[in-house]
Amino acid sequence: MTPALTPDLSILQLVVHASLPVKLVLALLLAASFMSWWYIFLKMFALKRAIKMTDHFEREFWAGADLQHLYQKVGKQGAGEMERIFEAGFGEFLKLNRQPGVGNQAVLEGARRAMRAAFQREMDGLEAHLPFLATVGSVSPYVGLFGTVWGIMLAFHGLSTVAQATLAQVAPGIAEALVATAMGLFAAIPAVVAYNRYTHDIDRLTTRMESFMEEFSNILQRQAARAA
Repeated sequence: MTPALTPDLSILQLVVHASLPVKLVLALLLAASFMSWWYIFLKMFALKRAIKMTDHFEREFWAGADLQHLYQKVGKQGAGEMERIFEAGFGEFLKLNRQPGVGNQAVLEGARRAMRAAFQREMDGLEAHLPFLATVGSVSPYVGLFGTVWGIMLAFHGLSTVAQATLAQVAPGIAEALVATAMGLFAAIPAVVAYNRYTHDIDRLTTRMESFMEEFSNILQRQAARAA
């Protein structure tokens, strides 16, 4: 049976009695962990909303809705990422179509550029805060290791003044230092898991949006050919 920790070796006591550099490392890792969880939940809700609105718009679009009616509807209500791409492309298509002397190819190119610009803006919004999660996931273990090395170094430095070192004398210092490594892993693991999950979801949304832009461009091309 594993013996229980003595009061002097409880987690709280280890943190309280840690050296100042180790405390600063722990405070930095704790702040990084709180910010990671904040961004994790923000991104979770944002991606759920994006996927839900993309599903809804695709069902409505491919159900054969009139493009002019759908364009007016999108402009009146809160739009999702794919809806804003559609709105940018179709709005540019209508604007260029009304201008005399603009050929079909120029109209289609303008619509594609408008959709591509809108797509980049939406991707920037979806990918916001992901670099922070990646940074926390990759750097936190090393920051914790720095605190551990520093704490162990101080523990052994303190033993240099002792005539006969025992495990009871060195254990508290080493335990205090190892708390920094544990805290680094505590901050890093959720950030890495969330980053991988959200990157996968965003990649799937990216593929769906790029496919929609290509298919919608073909629809606009057929409309322009019929109007010619």
